[in-house]
Amino acid sequence: MAIYDPLAVPNNSFGIHMTQEADLEAAAALVNSPDGRWGYVTFVIQKGERNAHRWQKTFNQLRKLHLIPLVRIATAQLNNGWEKPSLDEIDGWVDFLGSLNWPVANRYVIVGNEPNHKKEWGGEISPEGYGEYLKIFSQKLKGKSDDFFVLPAALDVSARNTKDTLDATLFWQRMLKAHPDIFDWVDGLNSHSYPNPNFSGSEKATGRGTTASFLWEDAYLRSLGLTKNFPIFITETGWAHNMGLGSKGYLNPEELGAKLEYAFNNNWNNPRVVAVTPFILNYQNSPFDIFSWQKPDGNFYPFYETVKALPKTNGEPIQRRSGEILGAFLPAFAEPGETFSIALIAKNTGQSIWNEETELGLKDLENGIVITKTLNFPKMEPGETKIILFEAILNTEAERQLGYLTLFEGRTIVSNAYPFEIRIYRPQSFSQSLISFWQKLACKKLKIRLNSCII
Repeated sequence: MAIYDPLAVPNNSFGIHMTQEADLEAAAALVNSPDGRWGYVTFVIQKGERNAHRWQKTFNQLRKLHLIPLVRIATAQLNNGWEKPSLDEIDGWVDFLGSLNWPVANRYVIVGNEPNHKKEWGGEISPEGYGEYLKIFSQKLKGKSDDFFVLPAALDVSARNTKDTLDATLFWQRMLKAHPDIFDWVDGLNSHSYPNPNFSGSEKATGRGTTASFLWEDAYLRSLGLTKNFPIFITETGWAHNMGLGSKGYLNPEELGAKLEYAFNNNWNNPRVVAVTPFILNYQNSPFDIFSWQKPDGNFYPFYETVKALPKTNGEPIQRRSGEILGAFLPAFAEPGETFSIALIAKNTGQSIWNEETELGLKDLENGIVITKTLNFPKMEPGETKIILFEAILNTEAERQLGYLTLFEGRTIVSNAYPFEIRIYRPQSFSQSLISFWQKLACKKLKIRLNSCII
């Protein structure tokens, strides 16, 4: 399955940026309440955290909470920033990301973060180097699976040319000059649409350095030759408040609810926006405590409740639905008109949780038997194997019926076709049985074979 357009299905664009798995339930309560499902969460995985068991457990929880992950890959933190990415480490990333069973069909991967800052690229700025890294990373991801949805690193569009930063316009110009086909290797645009200056700008402002920066970015890239109408992901945004350590000059958190509500209803409701994940749900240390939606005591600032109460869409992302019937147990003989039981051993090999929303059923592809009742079919998460029980009845007069059992959801078959054989049992009356007995006995004693003898 190749990537799908996330805007071609019902989509809940509300999201949040987070740092720790312990906050997933609070994130789900925020982005899916009061009536939505399948909001987004952005989080970072550093190269030293590539533990498949840990992240599969996290992805399984995301699936149960109906959250879609936007995974930003990172190197390792240094004293003054981040280690420069290495091309030699891409294969390890691809193997790790490809080993996970993601919650939805699209596997969203963000390659890096704000590389127009020296501290994000090992102490240097290299649009050419970043473009090469992005292109090779994308090629290898898509070589692993067509399901990978690759997003470029967002740039700090408020930064100007200094000894530590490069203006975003110059960064893009240099990257495109070195790699003219770079946008053939990404699937969407990624923006950090912060309300500047000082993370305290007006919610009604538009253009560069505002909550609507993503529109300016798209327009500028079009001036450089971009022709695709990419879906847009705002993976960082939000206002700073004055409740952090050394946070003088920022806004009172009581003011932020109205600002966020305006931005969600007027700027971020653009039809091309897939997700908005403000920075950050819970961060209690400097320098990012000024963005935290959660207080040090574990409660939340009022603007959390404001966003939580905003109406949201019931998202319907595409999930791979598949399973395997490992065994089937049913009687060798069955009487016409009489029900019998079928026991299956089945495994959920897809992404969806079976029987969470739509019930799965069983059918015979040859229609020789009809399933009349589901006796026991519990919810099954991906990777689980369980015994499933059904009740069935014959739907044929043939003495010997060969068929194929398969699981289905709606009109879609989701499992292999498992072969079975069943024969019709026609019980004789007592008198017929008695005559048959004496016939067989006589034939045996006389050692003859007559038309009436069955030996």
